[in-house]
Formats: sequence, structure tokens, C-alpha cells
Amino acid sequence: MTELTIECIQGNIADQSDMDAVVNAANARLMPGGGVAGAIHAAAGPGLAEECRSKAPIKPGEAVITTAHNLPNAHIIHCLGPVFGVDEPSDRLLADCYRNALKLADQAGLESVAFPAISAGAFGYPLEDALVIAVSTLRDTAPECRRVRKVRFVLFSDDDLQVCQAILDRT
Repeated sequence: MTELTIECIQGNIADQSDMDAVVNAANARLMPGGGVAGAIHAAAGPGLAEECRSKAPIKPGEAVITTAHNLPNAHIIHCLGPVFGVDEPSDRLLADCYRNALKLADQAGLESVAFPAISAGAFGYPLEDALVIAVSTLRDTAPECRRVRKVRFVLFSDDDLQVCQAILDRT
């Protein structure tokens, strides 16, 4: 595997046209919802929900891959992150999301993947803790991958971006 580049930006996860795949912070049914799942489903169109029906339900830590429909990417990787304080052990389940998503991307021959901060929104995971787990898991998993070379975290706010950049700068 070539070196894995990890970057972070503020933006819309559904508008990452230079990435091979985007990751959906999905619900167990893989259906439209709020936050990331709502944005991705709205941009991808109704065909995404139709394709997802046969792949659901998924459990915390699991990931599945679909086509991207109306998004400019080749694929969407759907991960169900843990609800903080409910799904335990939350740190392992969150790490499983990133590990499983990266491996799915690699198996699909993809070179770049954009992630949201899985579980750090409505699922209540503290952002800094979630991103530390994410970055360390991606770096630990990268040597097992042959194709994926670039990961981007797409954060909602400038404050979230600053937290992510600080983690990348110190690790």
C-alpha cells in the first residue's frame, strides 16, 4: 500500500465530487433520516433507498456498500456508528465502522473516501474522542489496503474542522 493521506475540510459530505466514495453515517435500516443520512439520501435520490432495502438492517460497527446513484461518486459506504453510552463497547464499535468502511473501499478498488465524523452528531459521541479513534483506526488499517490512498473528513462546522486538524497535527 502507498502512504495514506488524511485531510479534513469543512463542507457538505454529499458534495465531494473528487472522491471515489462517501461514507453515510447511517441508521440501522439504511433509510433517509436527519443529518448526514438525510443529506446523502436527498442528494442521491430515491434509488438509493430502494437499493438499501435489501442490505438492511445493519448492526453498530457494520458497513455495506452501494452505488452512489445521483451523487458524483462511484459508491456510498454506509456505516452504523454506536450510540454513545448505549452501544458498548462504543470505542471498538466506532473503530469497526472505520475499519470496515476502509476495507470495503479497498475491495471495491477505490482510491479515495470521504468520511463524516461518525456517531459525533445525534448519536452523542464526543467529537474529539470520535476523531482520535477514527484517525488511529484508519492509520492502523491502511497497511492492509492496496488501493485506498486518500481519506478526507468532511466536518460540519469550523469548530469541528479545528478539532480535526489539531488531531491530525499531533498524530
